[in-house]
Amino acid sequence: MDNSQGGIDVSTAPGPPPGFEHAGSLRQRARAAGLDPDYWYAVEEAHRIKPGTVVEIIFWKRSIALYRCMDGSFRAIENRCAHRQIKLTLGEVQGCRLVCDYHGWQYDENGCPYDPSGSGRDLSKLSLKTYPVKVRYGLIWLFPGNPEVAESRQIPEIPELEGPDRWACVPLSFTWLAHHSMIIDNVSDFSHAHLHRKYRPFEDAALTRCETIGDNVHVAYNTRVGRGRISGLFVDHKRFNTNHMDLCFEYPYQRSNTDDAIKHWLFVLPIDERTTRVFFLFFFKSLKVPLLPIRIPRFAMYMILSIANRRLIGPLLSEDGVAVEAEQKGYEKHWDAPAYEYNPVVGAFQKVIVRKWREYLVRGTENGVAGF
Repeated sequence: MDNSQGGIDVSTAPGPPPGFEHAGSLRQRARAAGLDPDYWYAVEEAHRIKPGTVVEIIFWKRSIALYRCMDGSFRAIENRCAHRQIKLTLGEVQGCRLVCDYHGWQYDENGCPYDPSGSGRDLSKLSLKTYPVKVRYGLIWLFPGNPEVAESRQIPEIPELEGPDRWACVPLSFTWLAHHSMIIDNVSDFSHAHLHRKYRPFEDAALTRCETIGDNVHVAYNTRVGRGRISGLFVDHKRFNTNHMDLCFEYPYQRSNTDDAIKHWLFVLPIDERTTRVFFLFFFKSLKVPLLPIRIPRFAMYMILSIANRRLIGPLLSEDGVAVEAEQKGYEKHWDAPAYEYNPVVGAFQKVIVRKWREYLVRGTENGVAGF
């Protein structure tokens, strides 16, 4: 059998097995799996996309052009012109149409092209795929899968972030060179407190629950939350029980809750096997003035969180980014090394990720579509 590709013998080439179907161990399958596209995915912070602009969004190696019309609404379409296949993100927005930079073909909300040259040709058969888009919690959400499923599949409900009494929240986003499963492992595996010894977001974690129910993995720790030298001064430990945290991998999202007072959600956007965009939402019922038993007024919370994101939370999360990027490099070099996992939550997450991806691949095969 000829195992060569372009002169390289792939049977002896370094790196993990090529593809999900060739992976052997649970870890290898998890690191090769994508995420089911039939969910809503956060793709960008809404304030970053100004009216009249277009950006490229990549969901599991598929390029999508996300643009904002001059009226402020958002639309998404395959990132290619049906004429010569060049990226539509090279073009511009005119009104509510996306215009190809090459020949000026214009695409409407249905993905139907229009040739402004006056040729009169019917181009409706060349329509491109469009994607449902919504805005919620300051994030732009895109549904990359079957659009018929979009209305029945809901964006996560976060009641604390809606209504006149909503809690303050300032999103944080990063692009990390690591597989999405490594990031899910990281945010719910509290055995890595040593990594955060400078900021001390949690300490002395003891796992008290790890239970998989359907597509959700429920996790709980007895742990000391928010004990940092500076950040701990803003948390009212007398009013709230900050010695216990509940978490959940609610596929494909992750969330945590500390005494209904400190909460967070993590949304991942899988770009490819080694790149992931991450969106963090941290929100607090209240914070107190350091050294005083006085709550910070709600109108000042956004300013405080903006500063905290820059000075505390962002640098803290960057430590996780450095760790998972190093883990990605280590995995690519030692992909066949034995996996020693002492926290059972990691295996539980990976089982759900592998099962859901396999279910999607089977569903795609049954519908005549091999993969994504």
